[in-house]
Amino acid sequence: MVTGAAGFIGGYLVEELLSAGYEVIGIDNFSKYGERNARSLRNSRYQLLCQDAKDSALLKELLIDCDQLVAGAAMIGGISYFHDLAFDLLAENERIMASTFDAAINAHKYGNLQKITVLSSSMVYGGATVVPFAEGDELLNPPPRSAYGFQKLAVEYYAKAAYDQHGLPYTIVRPFNCVGIGETRAVASRQISSGDLKIALGHVVPDLIQKVLRGQNPLRILGSGDQVRTFTYGGDMARGIRLCMEHPAALNEDFNLSSAQALTICDVARLIWQKLHGARKPFVYVSEEPFPHDVPIRIPAVEKAKRLLGFEAATPLTEVLDELIPWIQKQMLVGAL
Repeated sequence: MVTGAAGFIGGYLVEELLSAGYEVIGIDNFSKYGERNARSLRNSRYQLLCQDAKDSALLKELLIDCDQLVAGAAMIGGISYFHDLAFDLLAENERIMASTFDAAINAHKYGNLQKITVLSSSMVYGGATVVPFAEGDELLNPPPRSAYGFQKLAVEYYAKAAYDQHGLPYTIVRPFNCVGIGETRAVASRQISSGDLKIALGHVVPDLIQKVLRGQNPLRILGSGDQVRTFTYGGDMARGIRLCMEHPAALNEDFNLSSAQALTICDVARLIWQKLHGARKPFVYVSEEPFPHDVPIRIPAVEKAKRLLGFEAATPLTEVLDELIPWIQKQMLVGAL
């Protein structure tokens, strides 16, 4: 079972699991993007149910015969999304986690469930001051300042507490800046002004692609542009989550899943500009006021996943952009962005 199966990462994960031969039950209430028409739905080994992960009785019924659970359901979005909906994110995600773990504990005790794999976030390192962020640092640094990051840290405590009290095996996954196709305008998102444009996504790579495609010049970047990030292709992320789910060495462990390639936001903007304009237009940008919780630098340690799982996120951002840019162009044409 995959909760949040119709989400951005969930869509990549379902494809990965089906390709690996699994039978998959997907749970999603379509609250983020609305109803999706995913390619996976044509696979006879996939059943996607429009249901709410807060329905613990339903989850208990469906999960009892499943051997693995990937808990991905959550209110999640870009930086503007978790500023606008700080309380809702905290409260709703707590309800989802309590329901999910109730069902998982029951299925492990009375059914076939072997383990729960929970999707946390790089935001649990929000209070860290030393890079790279290594697994375990989330316990040594100040707690995250954002409600979203704080709640994702609570997700990790759910996993550890369920193991301590009920013996429910777990693996904690921390995705870092996942990029790829499939992310459209969220139902609850609002448009944000950026110069003469308004956009609604709130994730840096698709936002910058939209701005360049819409002809913004000079390009407007939130903050100085010196912020450092790693960007991980959705296909790589899904493969990493599958390995975390099934590899024996992942049992009761936590993993950063990320590309090792660190780029500044300015680097990313220049790369997108060059792909779309080449040498025809010089790259010029101006800075806009950043959001309060915009972390200056976010670089993970990735050695643990490589050493224990043999996982590396090897797809460079330039290849991801070759897939993502035409997809965004198409979505703009049909009004999905």
